[in-house]
Amino acid sequence: MKTQPLHFVSPTQFRSRVGEALGDARLRENFRGAMRFLRDKRAAQFPDAEELEALRDIGAEVRRHALSRLPELLETFESRLQQLGVHVHWADTPDEACRIVLDIARDAGASRVIKGKSMVSEEVELNHALQAQGIDCIESDMGEFIVQLAGERPSHIVMPAIHKTRQDIGELFERTLPDTPYTDDVDALIRTGRRALRQRFMDADIGVSGVNFAIAETGTLWLVENEGNGRMSTTVPRIHIAMMGIEKVVATLEHAVPLASLLPRSATGQPVTTYFNLLTGPRRAGEQDGPQQMHVVLLDNGRSQAYADEQLRATLQCIRCGACMNHCPVYARVGGHAYGTTYPGPIGQILSPHLLGLDASRDLPTASTLCGACAEVCPVRIPIPDLLLRLRNEAQRAPDAVTAHPLRGQGAAHSAGARLVWGFWRGIFASPARYRIFRWCATRLRRFTPQRQMGWTRHRAPLVPARRSLHDLLRARGQAE
Repeated sequence: MKTQPLHFVSPTQFRSRVGEALGDARLRENFRGAMRFLRDKRAAQFPDAEELEALRDIGAEVRRHALSRLPELLETFESRLQQLGVHVHWADTPDEACRIVLDIARDAGASRVIKGKSMVSEEVELNHALQAQGIDCIESDMGEFIVQLAGERPSHIVMPAIHKTRQDIGELFERTLPDTPYTDDVDALIRTGRRALRQRFMDADIGVSGVNFAIAETGTLWLVENEGNGRMSTTVPRIHIAMMGIEKVVATLEHAVPLASLLPRSATGQPVTTYFNLLTGPRRAGEQDGPQQMHVVLLDNGRSQAYADEQLRATLQCIRCGACMNHCPVYARVGGHAYGTTYPGPIGQILSPHLLGLDASRDLPTASTLCGACAEVCPVRIPIPDLLLRLRNEAQRAPDAVTAHPLRGQGAAHSAGARLVWGFWRGIFASPARYRIFRWCATRLRRFTPQRQMGWTRHRAPLVPARRSLHDLLRARGQAE
């Protein structure tokens, strides 16, 4: 079995890829059916609206409480991990995170890595870094394994291969896995994937995982999964490396319980996942399994920027369920690859500007109807539409404007022409006299309206004033303005 390197694209190409996605009828049909299925499954898990709203209140409070004490909880978490014999590493950037993992691998003489599902490892492009140094890294989550074989990026944070049909996967396995005949039977495909991966767990020197919730009080890593690959990746190899964003910490095990209830029901419509793995340190004397050595990599990568701003801090409440994506009319039509980011959909639109900077992601916050569906289903009540509007304003702000918490790439979408136009409209509407003069001129000189009106006419007909204004029509009827 030979894996392929992943092919990454930039979010700066978002506009062109949206056009391609909208022109792909098969892709749109696949996503329409998948999103409808996931929405229905989620709805079935919350038949009691009052219970749902109460649970969302609890989940939001748990996350806000953790964020309000984040520096303190991170210090407690680090201290507790060290007491358990876990090596703790802090990484400011993706490059630093990859360097930490590579150093661990070199020190251990490791050449084979098996990886459970980890969005942070996707975020830092760990597979690329390992492969560049000759270290074999295999994804063990079935969806991640499929997209790795295809040389693609995940298109959903919970279901990475949701854009593929079983026929696509059958053809992929036939092409990339030795002695594998074509089949589109789902059970047979799963068995094929298991056979390809089983020995990889036994041969791996290092197992890499993500972290769903990190418990400061006990130093426990809580992993949520359905396939058992997470449990195998964290217990069979002699070294376990867990990678997590600094926002994943909560105070106590008790605080994680409502989040563990919300996550599977919101993500996949399950009452509970198959496995809850609670890992508290490496293998102890007398234990039969578990890693001999354990490392935790805590990644910032722009999260402290979001944390510093009281409004934008709500971005870090996310528990990565993907419900906002499943209910987003934009994501359902263009799919995850169009965004060019690790985190697509609504959550990616508010998180990516902190990870990548607004200069690289300025178009993402505008890819929303602001319908509010994402906020209505978010299990921890992130006000996503409000944050999208804030990021749009930050992208349009003058680059040299002084703010309390400037964002990286501030003013990336700033335009002197747009600023002039908005200044003109502000001047017109600030004075009744100027407005009346403009109204009279607009209706009489309508034939001279420009046909190109900046971004408006990219996808719409030009705006042309009516022959007679509303005030003129009312006056003709003898009615007061």
